[in-house]
Amino acid sequence: MQTVLVTSDVHLGAISFEQEEAFTTWLGQAAGVASRIVLNGDLFDFWFEYQWGNTRGHEVTLLQLREIVDAGVPITLMGGNHDWWGGKYLREEIGLDFHQDPFITELAGLKTLLAHGDGLGTGDLRYRVARLLLRGSVTRWAFGMLPPALGDRIAKGVSHTEDRKQAPGGTELEHAAALEAWAVKEIKSQPNLNLLLLGHTHVPKIIDVGDQQWYINTGDWVYHRSFALLREGETPKLIEWTGSIP
Repeated sequence: MQTVLVTSDVHLGAISFEQEEAFTTWLGQAAGVASRIVLNGDLFDFWFEYQWGNTRGHEVTLLQLREIVDAGVPITLMGGNHDWWGGKYLREEIGLDFHQDPFITELAGLKTLLAHGDGLGTGDLRYRVARLLLRGSVTRWAFGMLPPALGDRIAKGVSHTEDRKQAPGGTELEHAAALEAWAVKEIKSQPNLNLLLLGHTHVPKIIDVGDQQWYINTGDWVYHRSFALLREGETPKLIEWTGSIP
């Protein structure tokens, strides 16, 4: 019986030591019970593969990921709006199944649309324009020529994850609701899908759409410690980790 564990938005490098230790423990537990682990975007608060090296500071996590893969548990990593710029190193050196675009796969017997969530739905025009620019080939080439220490410092100055002291509210909840509405409409339009998995909003949510269809947003590890538990033949669950995996 397949067991798949899914989480997102860990933002390693910008969360507290306690949250990072909790995620490391969860990841180790997941390797012991899962047939596949899915990290749906923003595992790192920033990741870039430069011409002269990679983003620094994640060596311990990268080693843990490689050991899990080497032990026979595949790990799928979706690029998020903070760590979309992965590539050869993550795939070839760490062994991750790394994706940069939404795709359909089967998880624990459920036909699943997996996407981080940024750029989907409507609204947030400024971000959409910036997204096109930041992911363009010229921008990637130019940024990739920087020394890793300098590039990482620039990215740290742009990210505001460390400044977030409270859980999402106001405009953030409005964006989460808009993405949720898009997701529910999208899965209903595709009766062959069983599950639509997103992250990005930092708002954990599970909705039974009906007819063996579910929408799950796996939340985050900035304010929560949330993950989805998918077991073949069972109803999907959204769980807040409190020290062990059921």
